[in-house]
Amino acid sequence: MHKIIPLALIAFSLTVSGCDSITPTKPVEDEGPVSFFTGKAGGIKLSDFGSQKSGDGGMPVNALLWRAALEISSFVPLDDVDTFGGTIVTEWYSLPDKLDERIKLSVFVIGRELRSDAVSVRVYVQNRGDDSWIHAGRDSELEVKIEDLILTRAREIRAESVSETTE
Repeated sequence: MHKIIPLALIAFSLTVSGCDSITPTKPVEDEGPVSFFTGKAGGIKLSDFGSQKSGDGGMPVNALLWRAALEISSFVPLDDVDTFGGTIVTEWYSLPDKLDERIKLSVFVIGRELRSDAVSVRVYVQNRGDDSWIHAGRDSELEVKIEDLILTRAREIRAESVSETTE
């Protein structure tokens, strides 16, 4: 019994002294929310929409316009979506009936109220040249049509939510 105790103390001290060269690794830092649409870092989690965690309690842009803008512009593949800046930028896209022409949308939700001046759309157009795409300016008629579609869809979403709460 007397021989076991010193041997146990020696084994314990060797084990403990071997641990001083172990350095703990730093924990992996979470890079924050990743965009659902683009896979890039930034933005907010979908579960945080409508929560009161931010300083002024909500989205920095009108949620109805934002949702409508995402729905309407989703016919073109999305390139960059910034919830806090209120911008949606798409990739270049050729319409099925116009393969020698392609468009790129930039949608800006710039207000917190559901008003016509709270959304702005830019439609950039390029035409196919011999072996490259040539910038052809903007399509102002399509810009107005898309703005109107966004506003109409936002009003529909609002009407749907009002009818759900009154039933």
